This record gives sequence, structure tokens and C-alpha cells, in this order.
Amino acid sequence: MAEENNNENKPLVNVAELRQIRLDKLAALQEAGKDPFKVTTAKQDYHSKYIVEHFDELENKTISVAGRIMTKRPMGKASFININDRDGKIQAYVRKDEVGDEEYADFKKYDIGDIIQVTGYVFKTKTGEVSIHASDVKLLSKSLLPLPEKYHGLTDKETRYRQRYLDLIVNPEVKDTFMKRSAILRAVRDYLDSNDFIEVETPLLVQNAGGASARPFYTHYNALNEDLKLRISLELYLKRLIVGGMERVYEIGRVFRNEGLDRRHNPEFTLMEIYQAYTDYNGMMDLTENLFRYVSQKVLGTTKIVYQPDETFPKVEIDLSKPFKKVTMVDCVKEYSGVDFSEIKTDDEAKKVAKEHNIAYEERHKRGDILNLFFDEYCEKNLVQPTFLMDHPIEISPLTKKKPDNPDYVERFEVFMNGWEMGNAYSELNDPIDQRKRFEDQEKLLAQGDEEANHTDEDFLTALEYGMPPTGGIGFGIDRMVMLLTNAESIRDVLLFPTMKPLE
Repeated sequence: MAEENNNENKPLVNVAELRQIRLDKLAALQEAGKDPFKVTTAKQDYHSKYIVEHFDELENKTISVAGRIMTKRPMGKASFININDRDGKIQAYVRKDEVGDEEYADFKKYDIGDIIQVTGYVFKTKTGEVSIHASDVKLLSKSLLPLPEKYHGLTDKETRYRQRYLDLIVNPEVKDTFMKRSAILRAVRDYLDSNDFIEVETPLLVQNAGGASARPFYTHYNALNEDLKLRISLELYLKRLIVGGMERVYEIGRVFRNEGLDRRHNPEFTLMEIYQAYTDYNGMMDLTENLFRYVSQKVLGTTKIVYQPDETFPKVEIDLSKPFKKVTMVDCVKEYSGVDFSEIKTDDEAKKVAKEHNIAYEERHKRGDILNLFFDEYCEKNLVQPTFLMDHPIEISPLTKKKPDNPDYVERFEVFMNGWEMGNAYSELNDPIDQRKRFEDQEKLLAQGDEEANHTDEDFLTALEYGMPPTGGIGFGIDRMVMLLTNAESIRDVLLFPTMKPLE
């Protein structure tokens, strides 16, 4: 880190010394009755981007802008500064004879990182840069710690994730990612709302964390002296609303899964689940294609995505304009591994072929579980272009309708892009008798040590007994959608505050 001492023009590198210099400046301001921390409001007529884009209408008009000083270029009795706000940066030109001797003397002591308000008229410099010709400069907040120095910046990823506020200040592309994240969520809601879906909210604290295969987090509710869990899915409550006749519902919310950290997993993440009565998983395929195309076009202006976070990644071009490929899990495994599970009839045969292909499995695993393990090993990484992987084995799909012509499989698909699972959809199981049997099978897995198996949810079964119409449902990982559309390397790049290991 480095900073220019306004008195001696001498580079300083000791952060404690730099902080003390700034504290001394603050004390002097306070003693002079100019405490910036007593300022309660400021004027910000326009953001920088708007001023640049609407220069013709704003030229020579007096306006006020506010933001953080990022550069200062003093030239005797005048200075140029760059001010960063939410949308970018704007240059200001500050002259001593325009703002006055006392105000200019105070201004010269302002530091990089200080937050100010500049009032003046809009003009263009000789080089054509849209700028503010200042008539007044006001200190709004004093920065007591120096920003990372200009040329090396904030590059250490651990520091960036832990101090996201600093990352946002000094790395403009990071702010752009999160502005796009907001635009993506807005576009998702626009699409669903325009198709007559209703956004709802369901509980985060639950007695029974079901709807997915994942280990939950536990907590304790003191008022009722009751142990509760954080939800791992949105599914079972949203289906209750379908029973209640709401017909088209969705929720975008945080879920919590007690699992590891890696490039695509964070223990808390944003999930969207959508349920539509009187359709099935084919209807969900149509919705998925249309939703991805709409969001990409709305946010990026194109349906062709180029994914390459840096030169260490192969360049991937994904075309959302074409119909998504459809392939069953059995056919996909056959294509990439050479093993045809349509010819494997028993659990023992499946375990035998798993051994032959060095696929690790557990003794409790059945044929369908091992088919899924083959998919994970051989297929997932190859599904780069948008693909619907269809018709999963019943063993890994406890909440899904069976295929009428082949009850060993269910009407389920996962949508893959860039080798990532982007969503998971079903023709929802609405038979309460079959659902109870599936829960009983899950309870057996729990007893055998499977911490990700579901408990029986009696209230959900009661809801089903009142009758749920044929329904299609899908869950999307919003964070992965944002990763793909913002060219992000890791899920931590699209979460403002990702989970981090404690420093100590």
C-alpha cells in the first residue's frame, strides 16, 4: 500500500502511520467545526453513467454528484479528481478561485477514499471527457484506512471475499457482476410474473427438512424448547400451496445444506423453485428453455453465451437459441461409458459392472444408485450445450411420478449447461399412498446411515390426501445461473458474502 502525504509528498507504507495521519486530519476538521460525521444528508442529482449518457441535455447545467475520491491530480491552484459512485466514475475539476481559498485548502487535505459531494456545471474537457466544473466541494465521510495502491490493487481472492466492501470499491468489474445478478433476478421475476405465476414465501425454520438429498443445519428455538432445522429445499411447502389451489407459484430464497465448499457449492445459496398445476415435466422443459432465453436476452442482449473466466479455462460458447438436447440417463451413460443399463436387471449385476469400471459404491446402493454414479463419473462434464437429462431411476427420486410404461424410472429431468447441473424438475408425485411408501424407503436409508435421506412428513402426506392436481415443478440454482451469465469462475464470485473458514 502507498499514499501521498499532502504535506511532504513522501510515500508512506506503514498502515498504522497512514491511519494516524488521517485521524489527525479528522481531529483538525472537528476542532474547526467541520466534522464530516455530523453530516446527515447529501445531494446526488444523477449517477455518473447517466451524466455521461445524457451529456447533451445536462451540458452547462449545475448539478450535484456524490461518491468516493479514487484519484487526485493536483496542478497548483487547480486539481482533477475522479469520483466513484454506484454506476462508475465521473471526473471533477476543482479550482481555487472557483471554490474559495478556505474550501480549496480543506480540499487539498482530502485523501483517496474520502466520500465527498461536488456541485458544479457539466462540461467536457479538451480531451472530450465529461466532467463537473466544481463550485462547491463538501466532505461527507472521512476514510481512515488507505485503499490498496493503484497498480497492484486488491488481487488476493481470500481478502476479496472476506472484505467484499473493499473488493467493490477497488474492482469495478466486481460491482458489475452484482449489478448483473440483480438484473438477472429482476428478469426471472418479470418472466414468471408475466406468465401468471405468484411469488410466495415459505418457512426457513422447519421441523422436517425435506425435498432434497442433503444434510441440514440444526438450531434450537428457545420459546418452544424445540429443535428445528434450516430448510434444504422449498419443495414441500410450495406443493402444499398447489394443493390449496394457487396453481402457479414460485419462490426465490436462501436454502442451507450442511456440505462442503468448492467452486460450485456454498452451504447457503439461493434456490428458485417453480410449481405449475395441470402440467408435467414436459411443460417444465418448455418453461426452462423460454426462461433461460428470456433472461439471457434481457440481461446480456444475446442468447449466445461465451464462458471463459480467464485464459486457464477453455473457451465455451453456449447457444440458448437452439432447442435443448434431450437424452435419457440410460442412453447418456451408454454413450459416454459404453455400459447399457437397460441390459442390467439386478443390483448384483450393477455392482459387478461398477467394480469392473472402478466406480466406488456402498453396499446399500441399488441398481438405480449405481446408474447415477456412472452418470456422475462419465457424463456430466460432457453436457456443455443445453441438455435435458431425462428419466432418472426411482431410487434417487423419492418425490417424482413413475413413468407409466416403466416404473423403475420416473418423469424427471435435470438441465445441464457447461457441464453444470442448472436445474432439477419432476412430474410431481401426487399419489399419497405411493408417497408414503417412498418416505418409508427413505426412513430405511436413514436407519442405514444415509444422512441425506428424508424423514416422513406427515403433514405433507395429509395435504396430498386432500388431492393435488397433476403438477410440474422445477428447482433452479440461481447462483449457477449468475455464474454462467457473468462469466464467473467460482460461486464465491457471485455471492456478496460467501462462507469462509475462520481466520484463526
